[in-house]
Formats: sequence, structure tokens, C-alpha cells
Amino acid sequence: MTAETLTLGRAVGRALSDALETDPAVVLIGEDIGRLGGVFRVTDGLQARFGADRVIDSPLAESGIIGAAVGMAYRGARPVVEIQFDGFVLPALDQLIAQVARIRFRTRGRVRMPLTIRLPYGGGIGSVEHHGESPEAYFAHTPGLRVVTAADPQEAYSTLRAAIASDDPVLFLEPKARYWTKGEVDVAIARDLESARLLTRGRDVTLAVYGPLVQTALEAATAALDEGIEIEVVDLRSISPLDVDAVVASVERTGRLVVAHEAPAEASVASELITSVVERAFAALEAPPERVTGYDTPYPPSAIESHYLPGLDRILDAVDRTLGRRSSHELLEGSAP
Repeated sequence: MTAETLTLGRAVGRALSDALETDPAVVLIGEDIGRLGGVFRVTDGLQARFGADRVIDSPLAESGIIGAAVGMAYRGARPVVEIQFDGFVLPALDQLIAQVARIRFRTRGRVRMPLTIRLPYGGGIGSVEHHGESPEAYFAHTPGLRVVTAADPQEAYSTLRAAIASDDPVLFLEPKARYWTKGEVDVAIARDLESARLLTRGRDVTLAVYGPLVQTALEAATAALDEGIEIEVVDLRSISPLDVDAVVASVERTGRLVVAHEAPAEASVASELITSVVERAFAALEAPPERVTGYDTPYPPSAIESHYLPGLDRILDAVDRTLGRRSSHELLEGSAP
């Protein structure tokens, strides 16, 4: 099939449309997803096409939305929930952690929970409080939940289709700052929900990222080539479970590791990944691994979010440190190597 050029947001909408078309058990539910088409217009036109009984405008109650979706899944539906913004998922934590994540385990697999939760996340759009968060560590810590994300339109389409088809509950994190990124989408391309992907080959440093920072990592790899440094970029794709095997294989080639994400550093995905790599590939490491993350503070006002979010310079500084080079910040401050 000929690939189609779509934005990431449109790719998500296409995945939802195709799932509704091919499986009558798929039901969408969320705030303003019907007549309005969602805050980011991802579901635009779907209610008119498939009806209000399959694209459901819900009350303003995240816990109630998840609770209703659990009931739908019990009755054989495949509900896809939209949580409008990342910070709004917190009222639904009880349902997600105490119910959704436990039901298959509690029933010894007799009850499936084919529930997909779509969550726009991350910063970079100049939003107000509770509209720019990275809460993935809460959910990666919860056994029974799959947590995945996508960095480009093809990944968004293929990952969401796989999530909707899964009999496990899946939290699908959509990097809202990348909604307008364009790319080719082939609907015939499938993917699993566990593997990482290698985006660039390099001999010097492994750079593991996911979601909104994948494009930044590729830009860092291009910039580093000007100085003769080869960065191997690994897109984790799955946050829970982590594809540690792929990162270990890369580190065994490069000897160095940098992990970057927008969420804070403490008790983070970076912490877990670095620990796992040290446990399994300590002898291959030629320098201490580096983390490049958001700071351990509440997400800041939009006017200063550019100072909070990891960017090209901070990532390249971490690469320099793993190579024993003086970073740009050290050179500016005149500090010792």
C-alpha cells in the first residue's frame, strides 16, 4: 500500500478510525472527543461517522471515565479512553492502579482487560499548570500496565493499533509537542508493544530516549558528527516493559550510555534503565552513565519551560562528559576537566 503523509495527531486519528471500522467491539470514550473532535482534534469527524454510541462524549470525571471503561471491557468491548491532558490523569489513579492493572492477575487470566488509555503528555506547547507533565514513572511502577509511546506518525499509528488489539491494559503516551510532526504512514506496518528500535549506528555513545526527545536525540547525533563523535540512538518505544536487551547490546558496542527524558530524574525510567544496564553490562562500560532529564521540581510556568526541558545542549554536554571531554558549560565557567 502507498504510504500517506500525516501529522502524528492525524496518524492517531487514522488508527482510531481504522480500529472502529474493523472491530465493532472498539468504543471510544472521553471528554469532548465527539462533537468537538477532542482538544487536539484527533477524533475530529469520528462521532459523525460511527455514531454517539461508539464515540462517546463523557462527563468531566476521569475516575468515572476509567470506571465506565472497565465495565465495558468486562462486557466484551475494547474501550479506548482519552484523558484530555497528562495532569488530568491523577484523579483516575485509583481506578488504574487498584482495578485496571490487577484484574487479569486477580482472576488468574480468566478476565481480560483490553483497555487502551490515550494520554497526551510532555511539555513544549506553552500550556498552563496541569497541562504539561510527564507522569510515566507512576505507571511504569505499576505491575499489570503496559506503558508505550511514539515519536513519529508511523510509530503512532502502528503502536496504537497494537495497543487496541492487546488483551492487556495499555497506557499510550502521545507527545503533544510532536502532534504536528509530519511523516509517512503505511497502515500495513505492524509492531509489537515491547521492543526498542535502533535509529542510528555509532561507535562512541549510546543515547537512549523515547517520545518527544527522539527527534532531539537525532539532532544531537547529527551535530556530534561535526566533531567526529558517533552517537547510537535507541528509541525505547516501550517504557514498561523496558527492552533492556536492546540497550545492553548497544552499550556493549559503544561502552557508554546517556539516557534522556522530560520527566524528573528521581525514581525515573532513566534510573531503572541505567541500573539494569549496570547490572548486566558493567564490564562493557568505559564511563559512568549519564541522565539528562527534567528537574526534580513541579513542572514550571510555560515562560521558563525551555530551561526545564532537556534540549540539544544538555544532551551533548552529557555525551561530552561520558567521553571525558569538557562540556560547553564547563568551558564557559572555566572549570577544571
